[in-house]
Amino acid sequence: MAAEIVNSRSEHKSDQEGGAEPLDSFDPAFALHRGGKMAVQATVPVRDKDDLSLAYTPGVARVCTAIAEQPDLVNDYTWKSSVVAVVTDGTAVLGLGDIGPEASLPVMEGKAILFKQFGGVDAVPIALACTDADEIVETVVRLAPSFGGVNLEDISAPRCFEIERKLQERLDIPVFHDDQHGTAVVTLAALRNAARLSGREIGQLRAVISGAGAAGVAIAKMLVEAGIGDVAVADRKGIVSASRDDLTDVKRELAGFTNKAGLSGSLEDALAGADVFIGVSGGTVAEAAVASMAEGAFVFAMANPNPEVHPDVAHKYAAVVATGRSDFPNQINNVLAFPGIFAGALQVRATRITEGMKIAAAEALASVVGDDLAADYVIPSPFDERVAPAVTAAVAAAARAEGVARA
Repeated sequence: MAAEIVNSRSEHKSDQEGGAEPLDSFDPAFALHRGGKMAVQATVPVRDKDDLSLAYTPGVARVCTAIAEQPDLVNDYTWKSSVVAVVTDGTAVLGLGDIGPEASLPVMEGKAILFKQFGGVDAVPIALACTDADEIVETVVRLAPSFGGVNLEDISAPRCFEIERKLQERLDIPVFHDDQHGTAVVTLAALRNAARLSGREIGQLRAVISGAGAAGVAIAKMLVEAGIGDVAVADRKGIVSASRDDLTDVKRELAGFTNKAGLSGSLEDALAGADVFIGVSGGTVAEAAVASMAEGAFVFAMANPNPEVHPDVAHKYAAVVATGRSDFPNQINNVLAFPGIFAGALQVRATRITEGMKIAAAEALASVVGDDLAADYVIPSPFDERVAPAVTAAVAAAARAEGVARA
């Protein structure tokens, strides 16, 4: 297939200086991306003047007038209630870092087509040429009338926390930072099944998280919400604890609800006797530290492309191993969460995505595995067609139960 793509598109002329071969003549990734990965498609025909008069003037004026008189009708007579803005400033793109808004667009397009493919949700990539938190908030607030939800993507910490909080305060539509909450939902689902496989409850587990950025903080919050026995988070300087005087506001808050055991020192110190390792930071964890974990431990080493603990090493000591990669079992992939979460929230026109909705998404995702649970199958595949419907239904039900649904 890749060769066919290259051959069919290699006729395009190169924009590079000196007439060099176009990149897509030898790289199938470039071939696939030429011209972008998505387009706008009409859902109604415009074949003749009658169609035109309904789809545009004069028919459209009647719909506009009705919405002006009853603003809520916008959800019935436009695409607003089924479309999400995928918003980034390009400061934390995948493992590439701060590469800017233009360079982020291939990723945002990818996110948009995943919304459609796995959740039936339309999404529009929006890459902003600003990085100031307040400027981003003001820009998104002004764009919000066109959308039913906002998915924040690849915005660096700690600004991502502030941006999400301020947008939630000012908007009455769901705002969701996938790097935080999507990762946390899928991690919790996998951990629930790993615990079930070992005959334990989450409340019996002590977890250690490597990384106190967007994902690490969100995972810690969700594990605490789910009733984890204890969780400690480590950054580059060691375990986040109230005794440290170098903490940001976000990490100070984190110290307030984690590390009940009062651990101090390094990540390796915290791993001694721990039941769970969750890596969202990159770097490498020494094999001796992994060996020091409790018997029957779980290792979720999710850095891409190089896990903090290589699966070959992790399997020597851990009962369950998960990574962020598709070429190993138990991939912790956000696409298992965000399409269904937004589909459920949009279905009931939720005003926000609550902690209860995220917990419900994790439980639904875990339940898809069912009786097929095994050490190499604690989380379903993104291509399992049961995933999105299960998550969508659970999130919609939770939104109604928590009083944030409007339909």
